[in-house]
Amino acid sequence: MSERRVVAVIPARGGSKGVPRKNVRRVGGVPLVERAICAALAADGVDLVVVSTDDAEIAAVSRAAGARVVMRPAEIAGDTASSESAVLHALEVLEAEGTDAGIVVFLQATSPFIPSAGISRGIAAVRDEGFDCAFSAVATYGFLWARADDGTARAINHDASRRPRRQDREPHHLETGAFYVFDADGFRAARHRFFGRIAIVEVPESSAIEIDDADQLAIAVAIAPLVAPPEPIDVDAIVTDFDGVHTDDTASVDAEGHESVRVSRSDGMGVALLRRADIPLLILSSEVHPVVRARAEKLGVPVVHGLADKVTALREWAAGLGIPLDRIAYLGNDVNDLPPMAVVGWPVAVADAEPAVRSAARVVLQRGGGAGAVRELADRVLAARVADATD
Repeated sequence: MSERRVVAVIPARGGSKGVPRKNVRRVGGVPLVERAICAALAADGVDLVVVSTDDAEIAAVSRAAGARVVMRPAEIAGDTASSESAVLHALEVLEAEGTDAGIVVFLQATSPFIPSAGISRGIAAVRDEGFDCAFSAVATYGFLWARADDGTARAINHDASRRPRRQDREPHHLETGAFYVFDADGFRAARHRFFGRIAIVEVPESSAIEIDDADQLAIAVAIAPLVAPPEPIDVDAIVTDFDGVHTDDTASVDAEGHESVRVSRSDGMGVALLRRADIPLLILSSEVHPVVRARAEKLGVPVVHGLADKVTALREWAAGLGIPLDRIAYLGNDVNDLPPMAVVGWPVAVADAEPAVRSAARVVLQRGGGAGAVRELADRVLAARVADATD
């Protein structure tokens, strides 16, 4: 039997009801299950990340994100199946393959902002501090009440006749549901996530949102750019729209009907730097206008314009270069960019993009269209390459 390891297990069914296909819905441009995988991989002490699923799409996304996939039998994949049953099954499969889990980190993909540092503290509590299990929680000073059968209210965590100041109260702690850490042998015996000595891992309140319905998903999408730290944009190719990305989305028209647009010289330098680094670039545009081709020729970038179906053109270009879609960044600004943004690994929005595009983006840039957005993206892609080379 191999060395006992710290194994992170993420149960992710395909048949969610409240939000259909919930575990592959995107927050900050990243599928929820992938966000959980990345949080686990970034935590100190995690040796292996496993996704337990009954769904082919979830399995594919999980493998691409770096997780080991355990396919879950139908009898523990229904609405009434417990998460514990999925974790126990995953441990049995791993054990049969020779992987002996000593500590288990159980993560829920429905928490989109799982703090990796919190996972690390939970592991330390079980591995080094004598606790049997630990869970993520936020401190709350709220006054809780319960309603009796006759409709009257009853104070739960306070004396209603006293109203102490916040600084004079001890906080209670509310489970976030994001992660639980426990000794594997104790879990197998208890068959439940709570047993023995239990530790609280306090995490930021911003990480506490759980997605169980469409409103919570909308809130998570809206706050993702504020909560999630900036990521290195590590890609192998870039595709952009033209109007509103290379331009400021306005046009000047003279008396003869000739149009001109405003572009950024800084963007031109960004494109030159990308070409120098041999990073493929493509412009996809819905418009058929001489200025699009003229600008693309000046930049030395291939262009496909007059498109009704950007996704097909994007897929064909990527396949021709042999670049997986999850290694491509697509930079857009308007709703016709949403379909191609949905199929790449790095959907990116200019600062002044339409709200729906900003919500769909994994990254929202600081600069607007025609004002250096392409240069900003180029700089961040090149910086990620330098960081990879020095690791």
